[in-house]
Amino acid sequence: MPSRHRPLYLLHSDAVLHQQVQRAGAEHFRCIAVPGWEALSAVLETAPLSAVSIVDPYAESPGRKELSDRLRPLLERFPAATVLAALEVEPSRFHDLRTLGEWGITDVIALDGRDSTASIARKLRTAEGRPTRSLLDHSLAALLSARGRAVLDAALELAATGGTGRDLADALHLSERALLRWCERAHLPPPRRVMAWMRILRAAELLDHPEMTVLRVAHTCGYATDSSLRRAFQELTGHTPSEMRSRGAFAVAAEAFVAELVRLRGGRDVASPNAA
Repeated sequence: MPSRHRPLYLLHSDAVLHQQVQRAGAEHFRCIAVPGWEALSAVLETAPLSAVSIVDPYAESPGRKELSDRLRPLLERFPAATVLAALEVEPSRFHDLRTLGEWGITDVIALDGRDSTASIARKLRTAEGRPTRSLLDHSLAALLSARGRAVLDAALELAATGGTGRDLADALHLSERALLRWCERAHLPPPRRVMAWMRILRAAELLDHPEMTVLRVAHTCGYATDSSLRRAFQELTGHTPSEMRSRGAFAVAAEAFVAELVRLRGGRDVASPNAA
């Protein structure tokens, strides 16, 4: 089974934050301190899709009065990276908070005590895969039982680390046979196909970034070659990556996934995924 301890890169000098992040991420993350922007850029070159980074947005900025001029280029270079900014949230920083959102920061951790260890843990769990999570939270909410949602949540978590159907059963503390029954009763595909769908949805999210080549998306999502990713897209969605990209890759993948769930429920419809 692949390790569930995902890399969490920490570029920040705040000792209390380091302790909080260590506690918050103990179950799922392996915390790795990086000394500066160059070091973070180097590790992100080969980091898996599951990696998360927490940065000081003022690191290496003279006087810490302006956002670092190294942050925006890093976000542009790694558009699929999950990066959170940790800073003091005060009125003088409100403009910077808006700018960070425009640059593509995933979320903000407040250093003024507003974010407890539990709050940081929640932000780490929900930081990646936001389009897919939105699909589960909104478009599919009426279609999923509590068990069905538990299966998909666990599958999405494992998809980032290359998990299999057996890993999904382990994560839910079920036998493989029991998990198959859960999927049948929740009108979900078999576990192996559930995992395939979660990987394809994540790949489709990345494909919507123009900077990401099909080969880079394939390697980021754990496919051996771009051909294997192309085959997976064709099998699950009926479209090539170029066709999906021209129409909005995630929207196409989400529509195909919803259509499969509707078929498994005997044709009872659900809101369009674009409504999320």
